[in-house]
Amino acid sequence: QVQLVESGGGLVQAGGSLRLSCTASGRIVSDHSMGWFRQAPGKEREFVATISWSGASTYYHESVKGRFTISRDNAKNTLYLQMNRLRPEDTAVYYCAARNGAYWYTSPSDFGSWGQGTQVTVSS
Repeated sequence: QVQLVESGGGLVQAGGSLRLSCTASGRIVSDHSMGWFRQAPGKEREFVATISWSGASTYYHESVKGRFTISRDNAKNTLYLQMNRLRPEDTAVYYCAARNGAYWYTSPSDFGSWGQGTQVTVSS
């Protein structure tokens, strides 16, 4: 029902910044809670951050709290993840996801729509 496309990944030095974007189509995104997840080689897919449909409420994984900011622009059907003070352990494929419900769910199985992912590589 909802199609998601991520962009903005790349290679950055430790301590640097990147901003990821996720554009939605197929259905308005304003009635969906959305989130960012990541998956590093050899590891399971991991919750990064979620945001309510209005953008008023957010929730972050402890490892990114204070460094990453999730936001959304519903007029543009776009989700963002501003990543600052990046660390090598942040290296992963980053995915955006959407669900019809509350924002505080953090399991990948709770999200029904997924993007293709964008690679983020942080060098030491």
